[in-house]
Amino acid sequence: MWPAYDFTVPENKRFRYICHTDAKNEADDQFTIAHVLMTDKLDVRGIIGAHFNFSMGRYEEGKTAKASVEEIHRILDLMHLEGAYPVFEGAALPLPDEHTPRESDGARFIIEEAMRDDERPLFIGLQGSLTDLASALLMEPRIAERMTAIWIGGGDYPKGGEEFNLSQDICAANVLFSSAMEVWQVPKTSYKQFTVTLAELQLKVKPHGRIGAYLFSQMAELNQALAWIPHWPHGESWSLGDEGVISVLLEELEQDDVYTIMPRPLIAPDMTYRAGEGCGTIRVYHRMNARLDLEDLFAKLALNFPGPED
Repeated sequence: MWPAYDFTVPENKRFRYICHTDAKNEADDQFTIAHVLMTDKLDVRGIIGAHFNFSMGRYEEGKTAKASVEEIHRILDLMHLEGAYPVFEGAALPLPDEHTPRESDGARFIIEEAMRDDERPLFIGLQGSLTDLASALLMEPRIAERMTAIWIGGGDYPKGGEEFNLSQDICAANVLFSSAMEVWQVPKTSYKQFTVTLAELQLKVKPHGRIGAYLFSQMAELNQALAWIPHWPHGESWSLGDEGVISVLLEELEQDDVYTIMPRPLIAPDMTYRAGEGCGTIRVYHRMNARLDLEDLFAKLALNFPGPED
């Protein structure tokens, strides 16, 4: 529990949570890692560094999961939390097919936590590829009945189409969508609702601790480093799209007008949806409460890291 808060979250209102992040892929994961760790409603059981193997040439093939793990440790250090949470490295590469797992410390941890004797709900927030969760499902199918997956990824319904997180491992998405695991999906247009400007982040994030300065600076630097890409980033704004994993858990659970329950699709090689070919149904979010989520992030940074040296 963070001492800056003048409130406590009742224990029966807390969830077990696994943070799964391709932390060094771009610049929004870091904000969401920090937000997750400052949110007492979440009992964070561990953090998994995921691959982003298709990295626009920025990293050597098979080296991106290691880069994610290193970035996770950097965030923990800046928040004075180094050693407070176990960190695991996920698979270095996507699944070779829909039947063969990529074993990793991350996949084994998912199984261990899911099979643990604990009555509290378990969520995994997936801020990138689905390789490690799909591998865990292939290694131990019983976990499907014991946890819920929240995934930031996939094209918009009903058609689908190209989307970065999905492109990292289409086979893994089909493994998950063919399983009995409950899935909450935040697709492309929905996660784009968390757009902020760099000026807003300079004002509301940069002054708050070493972590705030780093969150802002690494985004401003990447904004310059990737300026050669014609369509993205946008010059003066950025989507904190990974915030969807925490936003859906901060929402009032009775608010069911922000998502649609539909038959679960499978996904074609071109990332379009094959409607109704998956297992059961899926919860697809179409409206996100960006104000609730982003103001909560800014407030928690200001409360926990009031000065630039904190």
